[in-house]
Amino acid sequence: MTRITLLAAIVVATLLAGCERAAPTAAAPAADTQFQKTLQERLLDAKPGDVIEIPAGHYAFDRSLSLRVDGVTIRGAGMDKTVLSFKGQKSGAEGLIVNASDFTLENLAIEDSKGDGVKVNEGENIVIRGVRVEWTNGPDTDNGGYGLYPVQTRNVLIEDSVVIGASDAGIYVGQSQNIVVRRNRAERNVAGIEIENCIGADVHDNVATENTGGILVFNMPDLPQPGHTTRVFKNRIVKNNTSNFGRKGTAVAAVPAGSGVVIMSNDKVEIFDNEIADNQTANILIASHYSAGYDSMYKPSAAFDPYPEEIHVHGNRLSGGGDSPDGLDLKALKVAMFGLNGRIPDVMWDGYYNPKRAQGPQICLSDVSGVVNADGPNNNASPNTDMAPFKCTLDRLPAVTLTKA
Repeated sequence: MTRITLLAAIVVATLLAGCERAAPTAAAPAADTQFQKTLQERLLDAKPGDVIEIPAGHYAFDRSLSLRVDGVTIRGAGMDKTVLSFKGQKSGAEGLIVNASDFTLENLAIEDSKGDGVKVNEGENIVIRGVRVEWTNGPDTDNGGYGLYPVQTRNVLIEDSVVIGASDAGIYVGQSQNIVVRRNRAERNVAGIEIENCIGADVHDNVATENTGGILVFNMPDLPQPGHTTRVFKNRIVKNNTSNFGRKGTAVAAVPAGSGVVIMSNDKVEIFDNEIADNQTANILIASHYSAGYDSMYKPSAAFDPYPEEIHVHGNRLSGGGDSPDGLDLKALKVAMFGLNGRIPDVMWDGYYNPKRAQGPQICLSDVSGVVNADGPNNNASPNTDMAPFKCTLDRLPAVTLTKA
Protein backbone atom coordinates (compact mmCIF):
# COMPACT_ATOMS: atom_id res chain seq x y z
CA MET A 1 0.00 0.00 0.00
CA THR A 2 1.31 3.40 -0.97
CA ARG A 3 0.62 6.34 1.31
CA ILE A 4 0.25 9.56 -0.66
CA THR A 5 0.28 13.07 0.71
CA LEU A 6 -1.76 15.33 -1.46
CA LEU A 7 0.68 18.07 -2.10
CA ALA A 8 4.21 18.47 -3.18
CA ALA A 9 6.40 20.70 -1.03
CA ILE A 10 5.53 23.73 -3.11
CA VAL A 11 1.85 23.39 -2.15
CA VAL A 12 2.19 22.35 1.49
CA ALA A 13 2.28 25.88 2.80
CA THR A 14 -0.97 26.67 1.03
CA LEU A 15 -2.69 23.66 2.54
CA LEU A 16 -1.47 24.32 6.03
CA ALA A 17 -2.69 27.87 5.79
CA GLY A 18 -6.09 26.41 5.07
CA CYS A 19 -6.13 24.82 8.50
CA GLU A 20 -6.44 28.25 10.03
CA ARG A 21 -9.23 29.54 7.83
CA ALA A 22 -12.34 30.68 9.60
CA ALA A 23 -15.61 28.78 9.16
CA PRO A 24 -17.44 29.79 5.99
CA THR A 25 -20.01 32.54 6.00
CA ALA A 26 -23.43 32.25 4.39
CA ALA A 27 -21.93 33.43 1.10
CA ALA A 28 -20.21 30.81 -0.99
CA PRO A 29 -16.43 30.99 -0.48
CA ALA A 30 -14.11 31.21 -3.46
CA ALA A 31 -12.90 27.82 -4.62
CA ASP A 32 -9.42 26.71 -3.54
CA THR A 33 -8.44 26.21 -7.16
CA GLN A 34 -4.93 24.88 -6.58
CA PHE A 35 -6.05 22.45 -3.89
CA GLN A 36 -9.05 21.36 -5.98
CA LYS A 37 -6.86 20.72 -9.01
CA THR A 38 -4.25 18.84 -7.00
CA LEU A 39 -6.79 16.63 -5.26
CA GLN A 40 -8.63 15.77 -8.46
CA GLU A 41 -5.35 14.93 -10.16
CA ARG A 42 -4.43 12.61 -7.29
CA LEU A 43 -7.83 10.88 -7.66
CA LEU A 44 -7.39 10.55 -11.43
CA ASP A 45 -3.83 9.25 -11.12
CA ALA A 46 -4.45 6.97 -8.14
CA LYS A 47 -3.35 3.34 -8.17
CA PRO A 48 -4.70 0.37 -6.18
CA GLY A 49 -3.39 0.51 -2.63
CA ASP A 50 -3.01 4.30 -2.53
CA VAL A 51 -3.97 6.21 0.61
CA ILE A 52 -4.77 9.83 -0.19
CA GLU A 53 -4.55 11.90 2.95
CA ILE A 54 -6.19 15.32 3.22
CA PRO A 55 -4.89 17.51 6.05
CA ALA A 56 -7.09 19.39 8.48
CA GLY A 57 -8.58 22.51 6.97
CA HIS A 58 -11.65 24.01 5.35
CA TYR A 59 -11.45 23.71 1.55
CA ALA A 60 -13.89 25.14 -0.99
CA PHE A 61 -14.77 23.41 -4.27
CA ASP A 62 -16.81 24.51 -7.28
CA ARG A 63 -17.03 21.13 -9.02
CA SER A 64 -17.52 17.46 -8.18
CA LEU A 65 -14.68 15.12 -7.28
CA SER A 66 -14.57 11.64 -8.84
CA LEU A 67 -12.69 8.38 -8.38
CA ARG A 68 -12.69 5.39 -10.75
CA VAL A 69 -9.77 3.32 -9.44
CA ASP A 70 -10.18 0.25 -7.22
CA GLY A 71 -8.41 -0.15 -3.91
CA VAL A 72 -8.08 3.50 -2.85
CA THR A 73 -8.51 5.06 0.59
CA ILE A 74 -9.35 8.75 1.05
CA ARG A 75 -8.64 9.86 4.61
CA GLY A 76 -9.03 13.16 6.42
CA ALA A 77 -8.03 14.30 9.89
CA GLY A 78 -11.56 14.08 11.32
CA MET A 79 -15.13 14.90 10.37
CA ASP A 80 -14.87 18.31 12.05
CA LYS A 81 -11.27 18.98 11.01
CA THR A 82 -11.10 18.18 7.30
CA VAL A 83 -14.06 19.91 5.65
CA LEU A 84 -14.70 19.90 1.91
CA SER A 85 -17.28 22.59 1.13
CA PHE A 86 -19.29 22.62 -2.09
CA LYS A 87 -21.40 25.65 -1.25
CA GLY A 88 -20.23 27.40 -4.43
CA GLN A 89 -20.54 24.32 -6.67
CA LYS A 90 -20.98 25.18 -10.36
CA SER A 91 -20.23 21.87 -12.07
CA GLY A 92 -21.49 18.37 -11.32
CA ALA A 93 -24.03 17.35 -8.73
CA GLU A 94 -22.32 15.08 -6.20
CA GLY A 95 -19.63 16.17 -3.80
CA LEU A 96 -17.75 12.91 -4.45
CA ILE A 97 -18.78 10.21 -6.91
CA VAL A 98 -17.02 6.84 -6.86
CA ASN A 99 -17.20 4.01 -9.38
CA ALA A 100 -14.76 1.59 -7.79
CA SER A 101 -14.41 -1.38 -5.46
CA ASP A 102 -12.31 -1.88 -2.32
CA PHE A 103 -12.89 1.78 -1.49
CA THR A 104 -12.60 3.45 1.92
CA LEU A 105 -13.63 6.99 2.81
CA GLU A 106 -12.99 8.13 6.35
CA ASN A 107 -12.57 11.00 8.78
CA LEU A 108 -13.73 14.03 6.82
CA ALA A 109 -16.81 16.14 6.07
CA ILE A 110 -18.58 17.07 2.88
CA GLU A 111 -20.82 20.11 3.12
CA ASP A 112 -23.45 21.75 0.92
CA SER A 113 -23.06 19.74 -2.26
CA LYS A 114 -25.49 20.64 -5.01
CA GLY A 115 -26.71 17.07 -5.20
CA ASP A 116 -25.76 13.93 -3.27
CA GLY A 117 -22.91 14.18 -0.79
CA VAL A 118 -21.12 10.87 -1.51
CA LYS A 119 -22.36 8.46 -4.18
CA VAL A 120 -20.73 5.05 -4.65
CA ASN A 121 -21.96 3.17 -7.70
CA GLU A 122 -21.51 -0.51 -8.57
CA GLY A 123 -18.61 -1.33 -6.26
CA GLU A 124 -17.75 -4.09 -3.80
CA ASN A 125 -16.14 -3.87 -0.36
CA ILE A 126 -17.11 -0.29 0.43
CA VAL A 127 -16.26 1.30 3.80
CA ILE A 128 -17.53 4.73 4.84
CA ARG A 129 -16.33 5.59 8.33
CA GLY A 130 -16.36 8.75 10.40
CA VAL A 131 -17.77 10.89 7.58
CA ARG A 132 -20.09 13.87 8.07
CA VAL A 133 -22.32 15.04 5.25
CA GLU A 134 -24.28 18.18 6.04
CA TRP A 135 -26.31 20.89 4.39
CA THR A 136 -25.53 23.71 6.75
CA ASN A 137 -28.72 25.69 6.17
CA GLY A 138 -30.83 22.93 7.76
CA PRO A 139 -33.86 21.20 6.22
CA ASP A 140 -34.55 22.62 2.75
CA THR A 141 -36.10 21.16 -0.40
CA ASP A 142 -33.20 22.60 -2.41
CA ASN A 143 -30.64 20.55 -0.48
CA GLY A 144 -29.05 17.53 -2.13
CA GLY A 145 -31.10 14.36 -2.09
CA TYR A 146 -28.80 11.79 -0.44
CA GLY A 147 -25.99 12.15 2.05
CA LEU A 148 -24.20 8.78 1.93
CA TYR A 149 -25.45 6.87 -1.11
CA PRO A 150 -24.06 3.44 -2.08
CA VAL A 151 -26.18 1.93 -4.87
CA GLN A 152 -25.82 -1.40 -6.68
CA THR A 153 -22.99 -2.34 -4.35
CA ARG A 154 -22.01 -5.41 -2.36
CA ASN A 155 -20.38 -5.79 1.04
CA VAL A 156 -20.95 -2.31 2.44
CA LEU A 157 -20.06 -0.88 5.86
CA ILE A 158 -21.22 2.58 6.94
CA GLU A 159 -20.25 3.42 10.51
CA ASP A 160 -19.64 6.28 12.96
CA SER A 161 -20.91 8.87 10.48
CA VAL A 162 -23.31 11.83 10.65
CA VAL A 163 -25.74 13.11 8.02
CA ILE A 164 -27.83 16.26 8.42
CA GLY A 165 -30.28 17.99 6.09
CA ALA A 166 -30.72 15.62 3.10
CA SER A 167 -33.90 16.31 1.13
CA ASP A 168 -34.36 12.59 0.47
CA ALA A 169 -32.38 10.22 2.71
CA GLY A 170 -29.42 10.89 4.96
CA ILE A 171 -27.96 7.39 4.73
CA TYR A 172 -29.37 5.48 1.76
CA VAL A 173 -28.30 2.05 0.55
CA GLY A 174 -30.08 0.88 -2.60
CA GLN A 175 -30.15 -2.27 -4.72
CA SER A 176 -27.23 -3.68 -2.77
CA GLN A 177 -26.32 -6.85 -0.90
CA ASN A 178 -24.61 -7.60 2.40
CA ILE A 179 -24.81 -4.30 4.27
CA VAL A 180 -24.02 -3.09 7.79
CA VAL A 181 -25.09 0.41 8.89
CA ARG A 182 -24.02 1.00 12.49
CA ARG A 183 -23.29 3.69 15.09
CA ASN A 184 -24.35 6.56 12.84
CA ARG A 185 -26.43 9.65 13.55
CA ALA A 186 -29.06 10.87 11.09
CA GLU A 187 -30.98 14.03 11.89
CA ARG A 188 -33.09 16.62 10.12
CA ASN A 189 -33.29 14.63 6.89
CA VAL A 190 -36.52 13.56 5.21
CA ALA A 191 -35.56 9.92 5.74
CA GLY A 192 -32.89 9.37 8.35
CA ILE A 193 -31.70 5.94 7.16
CA GLU A 194 -33.21 4.12 4.19
CA ILE A 195 -32.62 0.57 2.99
CA GLU A 196 -34.24 0.13 -0.43
CA ASN A 197 -34.37 -3.00 -2.59
CA CYS A 198 -31.47 -4.51 -0.64
CA ILE A 199 -30.78 -8.12 0.30
CA GLY A 200 -29.22 -8.76 3.71
CA ALA A 201 -28.90 -5.60 5.80
CA ASP A 202 -28.15 -5.03 9.49
CA VAL A 203 -29.04 -1.54 10.75
CA HIS A 204 -28.04 -1.20 14.38
CA ASP A 205 -26.80 1.11 17.14
CA ASN A 206 -27.76 4.23 15.18
CA VAL A 207 -29.55 7.37 16.32
CA ALA A 208 -32.31 8.68 14.05
CA THR A 209 -33.95 11.83 15.37
CA GLU A 210 -35.69 14.96 14.07
CA ASN A 211 -36.12 13.45 10.60
CA THR A 212 -39.50 13.16 8.84
CA GLY A 213 -39.14 9.38 9.09
CA GLY A 214 -36.48 7.69 11.20
CA ILE A 215 -35.58 4.38 9.51
CA LEU A 216 -37.19 3.21 6.25
CA VAL A 217 -37.09 -0.27 4.70
CA PHE A 218 -38.60 0.03 1.22
CA ASN A 219 -39.10 -1.92 -1.97
CA MET A 220 -39.76 0.13 -5.08
CA PRO A 221 -41.08 -1.48 -8.27
CA ASP A 222 -39.20 -2.87 -11.22
CA LEU A 223 -35.66 -2.32 -10.02
CA PRO A 224 -32.95 -4.95 -10.71
CA GLN A 225 -33.63 -6.77 -7.44
CA PRO A 226 -36.44 -6.88 -4.85
CA GLY A 227 -35.26 -6.44 -1.29
CA HIS A 228 -35.65 -8.75 1.69
CA THR A 229 -33.97 -9.83 4.93
CA THR A 230 -33.28 -6.67 6.92
CA ARG A 231 -32.70 -6.46 10.67
CA VAL A 232 -33.28 -3.14 12.48
CA PHE A 233 -32.06 -3.40 16.06
CA LYS A 234 -30.50 -1.56 18.99
CA ASN A 235 -31.27 1.83 17.44
CA ARG A 236 -32.64 4.98 19.07
CA ILE A 237 -35.46 6.24 16.85
CA VAL A 238 -37.05 9.22 18.57
CA LYS A 239 -38.90 12.44 17.79
CA ASN A 240 -38.85 12.13 14.02
CA ASN A 241 -41.39 14.90 13.54
CA THR A 242 -39.77 17.27 11.03
CA SER A 243 -42.19 18.43 8.31
CA ASN A 244 -41.61 16.62 5.03
CA PHE A 245 -39.42 18.80 2.80
CA GLY A 246 -38.83 16.20 0.07
CA ARG A 247 -39.16 17.14 -3.57
CA LYS A 248 -42.60 16.58 -5.04
CA GLY A 249 -42.69 13.35 -7.00
CA THR A 250 -40.05 11.53 -4.97
CA ALA A 251 -40.92 8.43 -2.98
CA VAL A 252 -40.07 9.97 0.38
CA ALA A 253 -42.33 12.97 -0.25
CA ALA A 254 -45.21 10.66 0.75
CA VAL A 255 -43.72 9.74 4.15
CA PRO A 256 -45.82 11.26 6.95
CA ALA A 257 -43.96 13.48 9.37
CA GLY A 258 -43.82 11.73 12.70
CA SER A 259 -42.88 8.25 11.41
CA GLY A 260 -40.46 6.17 13.45
CA VAL A 261 -39.84 3.00 11.41
CA VAL A 262 -41.56 2.63 8.02
CA ILE A 263 -41.69 -0.68 6.14
CA MET A 264 -43.13 -0.54 2.64
CA SER A 265 -43.56 -3.54 0.34
CA ASN A 266 -40.51 -5.27 1.81
CA ASP A 267 -40.35 -8.85 3.11
CA LYS A 268 -38.50 -10.56 5.94
CA VAL A 269 -37.90 -7.55 8.19
CA GLU A 270 -37.08 -7.99 11.89
CA ILE A 271 -37.35 -5.01 14.25
CA PHE A 272 -36.13 -5.67 17.77
CA ASP A 273 -34.37 -4.20 20.81
CA ASN A 274 -34.84 -0.60 19.66
CA GLU A 275 -35.89 2.49 21.58
CA ILE A 276 -38.72 3.94 19.47
CA ALA A 277 -40.49 6.90 21.00
CA ASP A 278 -42.41 10.12 20.48
CA ASN A 279 -42.93 9.82 16.71
CA GLN A 280 -46.16 11.75 16.33
CA THR A 281 -47.83 9.78 13.51
CA ALA A 282 -46.83 6.31 14.71
CA ASN A 283 -43.76 4.62 16.06
CA ILE A 284 -43.97 1.87 13.40
CA LEU A 285 -45.81 1.96 10.06
CA ILE A 286 -46.23 -1.07 7.80
CA ALA A 287 -47.58 -0.33 4.35
CA SER A 288 -48.02 -1.63 0.83
CA HIS A 289 -47.24 0.17 -2.40
CA TYR A 290 -50.96 0.91 -2.78
CA SER A 291 -51.43 3.11 0.25
CA ALA A 292 -48.29 5.14 -0.38
CA GLY A 293 -49.93 6.93 -3.31
CA TYR A 294 -47.20 5.88 -5.73
CA ASP A 295 -49.41 4.45 -8.46
CA SER A 296 -49.53 7.78 -10.27
CA MET A 297 -45.71 8.03 -10.22
CA TYR A 298 -44.60 4.40 -10.57
CA LYS A 299 -46.48 1.89 -12.71
CA PRO A 300 -45.29 -1.49 -11.46
CA SER A 301 -45.19 -4.55 -13.64
CA ALA A 302 -47.03 -7.70 -12.67
CA ALA A 303 -43.76 -9.10 -11.30
CA PHE A 304 -43.62 -6.53 -8.49
CA ASP A 305 -44.82 -7.71 -5.07
CA PRO A 306 -46.43 -4.67 -3.41
CA TYR A 307 -47.18 -6.33 -0.06
CA PRO A 308 -45.05 -6.32 3.12
CA GLU A 309 -44.78 -9.89 4.39
CA GLU A 310 -42.98 -11.77 7.16
CA ILE A 311 -42.54 -8.73 9.40
CA HIS A 312 -41.41 -9.53 12.96
CA VAL A 313 -41.59 -6.82 15.64
CA HIS A 314 -40.55 -7.86 19.14
CA GLY A 315 -38.64 -6.78 22.24
CA ASN A 316 -38.60 -3.05 21.54
CA ARG A 317 -39.00 -0.22 24.05
CA LEU A 318 -41.87 1.82 22.66
CA SER A 319 -43.43 4.92 24.20
CA GLY A 320 -45.32 8.07 23.31
CA GLY A 321 -46.06 9.01 19.74
CA GLY A 322 -49.24 8.72 17.69
CA ASP A 323 -50.69 11.84 19.32
CA SER A 324 -50.49 14.25 16.35
CA PRO A 325 -50.44 12.34 13.05
CA ASP A 326 -49.56 14.06 9.81
CA GLY A 327 -52.29 14.61 7.20
CA LEU A 328 -56.03 15.10 7.41
CA ASP A 329 -56.86 11.44 6.82
CA LEU A 330 -54.68 10.22 9.66
CA LYS A 331 -55.85 12.97 11.98
CA ALA A 332 -59.46 11.99 11.27
CA LEU A 333 -58.63 8.34 11.88
CA LYS A 334 -57.06 9.14 15.22
CA VAL A 335 -59.96 11.28 16.42
CA ALA A 336 -62.60 8.80 15.24
CA MET A 337 -60.96 5.83 16.92
CA PHE A 338 -59.21 7.30 19.97
CA GLY A 339 -60.68 10.76 20.58
CA LEU A 340 -59.14 14.20 20.56
CA ASN A 341 -56.77 13.38 23.40
CA GLY A 342 -56.01 9.83 22.35
CA ARG A 343 -53.19 8.46 20.26
CA ILE A 344 -52.60 5.92 17.54
CA PRO A 345 -51.01 2.77 18.99
CA ASP A 346 -47.41 1.87 18.33
CA VAL A 347 -48.06 0.04 15.05
CA MET A 348 -50.16 1.12 12.08
CA TRP A 349 -50.78 -1.29 9.20
CA ASP A 350 -52.55 -0.16 6.04
CA GLY A 351 -54.46 -3.45 5.79
CA TYR A 352 -53.41 -4.48 2.28
CA TYR A 353 -52.40 -8.12 1.89
CA ASN A 354 -52.05 -10.62 -0.91
CA PRO A 355 -55.35 -12.53 -1.09
CA LYS A 356 -53.56 -15.38 -2.85
CA ARG A 357 -51.29 -16.00 0.14
CA ALA A 358 -52.79 -18.75 2.29
CA GLN A 359 -51.12 -17.60 5.52
CA GLY A 360 -51.87 -13.90 5.15
CA PRO A 361 -49.17 -11.27 5.51
CA GLN A 362 -47.50 -12.85 8.55
CA ILE A 363 -47.02 -9.64 10.48
CA CYS A 364 -46.06 -10.77 13.98
CA LEU A 365 -46.11 -8.25 16.82
CA SER A 366 -45.21 -8.48 20.48
CA ASP A 367 -44.42 -5.94 23.21
CA VAL A 368 -46.43 -3.20 21.49
CA SER A 369 -49.20 -0.98 22.87
CA GLY A 370 -51.50 -2.11 20.06
CA VAL A 371 -52.08 -2.01 16.33
CA VAL A 372 -54.40 -0.20 13.96
CA ASN A 373 -55.49 -1.98 10.80
CA ALA A 374 -56.45 1.07 8.73
CA ASP A 375 -58.57 -1.00 6.28
CA GLY A 376 -56.99 0.67 3.28
CA PRO A 377 -58.51 -1.68 0.70
CA ASN A 378 -61.96 -0.42 1.73
CA ASN A 379 -60.99 3.27 1.79
CA ASN A 380 -60.52 3.13 5.57
CA ALA A 381 -64.21 2.36 6.09
CA SER A 382 -63.77 -0.09 8.98
CA PRO A 383 -60.44 0.32 10.76
CA ASN A 384 -59.92 -1.89 13.78
CA THR A 385 -57.53 -2.67 16.61
CA ASP A 386 -57.83 -6.45 16.66
CA MET A 387 -54.48 -7.88 17.81
CA ALA A 388 -55.41 -11.52 17.24
CA PRO A 389 -54.07 -11.78 13.65
CA PHE A 390 -50.69 -10.46 14.82
CA LYS A 391 -50.09 -12.94 17.63
CA CYS A 392 -47.58 -15.12 15.88
CA THR A 393 -43.86 -15.72 15.75
CA LEU A 394 -41.33 -15.96 12.96
CA ASP A 395 -37.82 -17.38 12.78
CA ARG A 396 -35.05 -14.96 13.64
CA LEU A 397 -33.18 -13.58 10.67
CA PRO A 398 -29.47 -14.28 10.22
CA ALA A 399 -26.80 -11.72 11.04
CA VAL A 400 -24.92 -10.07 8.20
CA THR A 401 -21.25 -11.02 8.00
CA LEU A 402 -18.94 -8.73 6.08
CA THR A 403 -16.21 -10.60 4.26
CA LYS A 404 -13.95 -7.52 4.27
CA ALA A 405 -14.10 -4.50 6.66
